[in-house]
Amino acid sequence: MDIVHRNIKYLAGVGPKRADVLASDMNVVSYDDMLQLYPYKYVDRSHLYAINELRSDMPYVQIKGRFYSLTTVEGRQQRMVAQFTDGTGSIEIVWFKGLNYIKGQINSTDEYILFGKPSVFGQKLTMTHPEMEKVVAATMETSPLQPFYNTSERMKNMGLNSKAIHKIVRNIFVEVGVSGIEETLPESIVRKCNLMRRGEAICQIHFPQNTPALENARYRMKFEELFYIQLSLLKNRNVNRTKSSGIVFGKAGAYLNQFYKECLPFEPTNAQKRVVKEMMADMSSGRQMNRLLQGDVGSGKTLVALMVMLIAIGNSRADGARYQACIMAPTEILAAQHYENLTGMLKQLDVRVELLTGSTKKKARTEILKGLQEGGVDIVVGTHALLEDTVVFNNLGLAVVDEQHRFGVAQRARLWAKASVPPHILVMTATPIPRTLAMTVYGDLDVSVIDELPPGRKPVQTEHYFHNSRNSLNRFIREQLQQGRQCYVVYPLIEESERMDFKNLTEGFEYMKEAFKEYDVCMVHGRMSSDEKDEAMRRFVSGESHIMVATTVIEVGVNVPNASVMIIESAERFGLSQLHQLRGRVGRGADQSYCILMTDFKLSQETRKRMEVMVGTTDGFEIAEADMRLRGPGNIEGTQQSGLPFTLHISDLVKDGPIVTYTREKAMELLAADPLLQMPENAVAVRRMSDIAKENVNWSRIS
Repeated sequence: MDIVHRNIKYLAGVGPKRADVLASDMNVVSYDDMLQLYPYKYVDRSHLYAINELRSDMPYVQIKGRFYSLTTVEGRQQRMVAQFTDGTGSIEIVWFKGLNYIKGQINSTDEYILFGKPSVFGQKLTMTHPEMEKVVAATMETSPLQPFYNTSERMKNMGLNSKAIHKIVRNIFVEVGVSGIEETLPESIVRKCNLMRRGEAICQIHFPQNTPALENARYRMKFEELFYIQLSLLKNRNVNRTKSSGIVFGKAGAYLNQFYKECLPFEPTNAQKRVVKEMMADMSSGRQMNRLLQGDVGSGKTLVALMVMLIAIGNSRADGARYQACIMAPTEILAAQHYENLTGMLKQLDVRVELLTGSTKKKARTEILKGLQEGGVDIVVGTHALLEDTVVFNNLGLAVVDEQHRFGVAQRARLWAKASVPPHILVMTATPIPRTLAMTVYGDLDVSVIDELPPGRKPVQTEHYFHNSRNSLNRFIREQLQQGRQCYVVYPLIEESERMDFKNLTEGFEYMKEAFKEYDVCMVHGRMSSDEKDEAMRRFVSGESHIMVATTVIEVGVNVPNASVMIIESAERFGLSQLHQLRGRVGRGADQSYCILMTDFKLSQETRKRMEVMVGTTDGFEIAEADMRLRGPGNIEGTQQSGLPFTLHISDLVKDGPIVTYTREKAMELLAADPLLQMPENAVAVRRMSDIAKENVNWSRIS
């Protein structure tokens, strides 16, 4: 049995009880899992300090010498005290635990190496509970670079501290040897890319000879990890392209042509035209479209989605039945906004558009469900309500999912299972995704990017104000209002401090009413009824209200071109992605718009960087890259719901971007020569992907 499948409980030093803790706390079940429990840091122990060099402000140090006395001191807490010398001076070594064990380990004839933190107690130089080993011939355990492993409290209680983990890993090598660790990359890849062998690489990671060997070993294992993510995603995409038959939309159709000629309010940008052409090519190819549409705030993704939906309903089956389309949004506000936009743009077309959400009244719901089942409804806009079993389509041809990261894989699968032939899929996000993350999270999707804003749009000017600048801010707001503009004032609303946030919001509302008595101020928040929210929104959209004080309920779904000022209160409490989304509520007209970030003066270094990024750029892709650098890939908007859809043991998508790109190139080269990985020399890759797939359920079905 190979190490991938060999259970860790049978390894020397583990046993059933420790195995249970390793499985529950570290997801370690097999020998291979244990070998992939990589150190999180290394301490260089190649340097030996003389005792007369030691100071109490030094970090961990290593000394070499002999013990010349050992005494047990009674008191409130029994302790053991030894004197240790190297000829240049002496230091007092103290233990409070494991005293009998320590007594059995120490003698005055052997030489020892101690590793610990020097301190001063009672004017004496001391070291408490140092790591200790006898000076012996060099072995794997006496590497100059000492590894440190993450452990849990339960593990420590079972004796599984960092040093114990290191010994368990050593026992694997004692049992199977370096040569017993099978190669998991095709020979052609190892050779072409000049990679270290897997067994040697894992040994060097746990028992590094020196820093260059460690770096080479880490590169090899990062390459393997990222290569198999890319290979799995690309192979899955190839299979979809060759085997996933799709509805053939052979023509643009009368609806799109009429819309383009008679209804389009403005000429689409070149980027919008390009992505529509890409989607038309997909949908006429005979294979299922599976495409991600990325576009910054205000770039016109909704118009693109509408044009593609018009293509769908402009085509029909052989029996004459017209295809239907749906668009699913994560919130009722966003769904309602899509519905208003679509119906507004389709007034002159004979197209039936309906809105289906949890708030849809029973009578209207019954009519909509009947229309969907009989084919009378052409386009339905909805929320999670579209996933209910009662929603049955007559002939679903296209499913659009907006802000797709808010929906789980199983939810999306339920949507496109509502058609006998899988519908074409378009997933959209207004949260630009860093290139390296897009390659790894959405690597099996075709990606379209709208990378230009509609003509006439001016970049939003962003400024960072402190709370003591309130008077000058009010003067600026008044100037904008006098020019006929409108203003948003947004407050954070975070569940853990909801009461405090609600108090801040209502106080802010009262303050704005007092400061701007001659203007109408409205308020919108989640505690209001739908009717109250709708009325406040209506007043602001119509221009009756001049200032809207709101929570992040207006992050998406509000489009008021006349609003030119966005004030974000307590901006330090928002992430970069959310700040960028809020800023996108202004700058939708031809006038210069402004985003003001209000914060306390005392800010953490990371918060200051966030403010600097927002002031410095309006490019959503730059912001997404900065967000990933600051917070890591598993926390940026788009992946934070459930973390990354695969396990990374050693790679870092922020720091290892060049390796991501390189492994994708190599995976593409391998698949170009062997699309289905059927050649004998690639059998090792097929086996490895199978093992990884068991660890990462659904990892290749991201869309």
